[in-house]
Amino acid sequence: MLGPTLPALAELTGSTLGAMGMIFFLGAGGATLGTLLGGWVFDWAPGRIVLGSAQILSAALLFLVPHVPGYAVLMGLFLVKGIAGGLLNTGANTLLLWTHGGAAGPYVNALHFFWGLGSFLSPFLLGLLLAAGGAYSDAYTLLAVFEFLMGAIVLLRLSTPAPGRRRPPVEGATKAGWHLAPIVFSAMLFLFFYVSAELSFGGWLYTYALTLQLADAVRAAYLTSLFWLAFTIGRLISIPLAVRLPPVRMLTVALLGCAAFLSVLVAFPASSAVLWIAVAGVGFSMAPIWPSGYTLAAQSVGLTARISGVILLGDSIGGMVLPGLTGLFMERAGPATMTRLVLASVVATFLAFLGILLFRRRRADSVPAYASPEPSQG
Repeated sequence: MLGPTLPALAELTGSTLGAMGMIFFLGAGGATLGTLLGGWVFDWAPGRIVLGSAQILSAALLFLVPHVPGYAVLMGLFLVKGIAGGLLNTGANTLLLWTHGGAAGPYVNALHFFWGLGSFLSPFLLGLLLAAGGAYSDAYTLLAVFEFLMGAIVLLRLSTPAPGRRRPPVEGATKAGWHLAPIVFSAMLFLFFYVSAELSFGGWLYTYALTLQLADAVRAAYLTSLFWLAFTIGRLISIPLAVRLPPVRMLTVALLGCAAFLSVLVAFPASSAVLWIAVAGVGFSMAPIWPSGYTLAAQSVGLTARISGVILLGDSIGGMVLPGLTGLFMERAGPATMTRLVLASVVATFLAFLGILLFRRRRADSVPAYASPEPSQG
């Protein structure tokens, strides 16, 4: 929802589009704090209570977004909302890995499929409301109500996955020692560059199309929705594929496809037809990258809540740096800068992926193979 409403929020607070990039920076900064907090709290607190409470807090803040008159207050709101999002991100992914162990790949893909579904529906809803003469604040209100209901459902659940501290530690994680650090760091860089690319593209696509006069306000909202629709379809298809294909193969195809579509968009920035085709291709190609990369990292180390939190720091910080700076680059060097920055970030993601494979192989050569833990029955 944020990307298509950035111009309206800038007008509401009397700021420039470049200054609105601070929303990404502070939101991701809050997510970093939430991720660090989640890496500690999910080792001892009931997961459903933390998740449900964070969801309800996020819903309340989402409702307030279009009603905040001051720039500083809006920035503070997104900082707190980022903390709630960091808790949700860390908790949902970690609890799935604890519940399903080595078979968690399809479940993680399913989790992120629904994330993509919501990302598709929100700008689509905004486009429908604008076309019908409604206000963007109506879309925020509807989404806040829905998010509140989901948080309440989570809180009312009668069971929750067992905390990781009650599970036997992964023997390889304790005996491998320092061998884990390069893999964890590479996984952090992987998520950092990938999330930088995803949020920069999805968050600034609306402004990119509008500024280059490739679409009007309604069509630009639908273009953003197309990106997330293709993203969601890709996530849906990746669920059964994750059962049959290893993460390495899925990541190789997805990263190469993403780079190819972005290269076409960079080469033909003034073509409206190329824009719509390339946006769909980028969204579809990006879909399996995050869950496959996270699953690959989880298969390579003994995943505790703290290790998961450290890896997910790459996600949080990635949503802070490039998305926050993209608005400034677009303002000073032109809107076409956005696609070049995203392409460079995808290339860096591929290099981090190669780093995971390299250090994983070195660890396998230097440390005996240990059986993976049985999935939790909690």
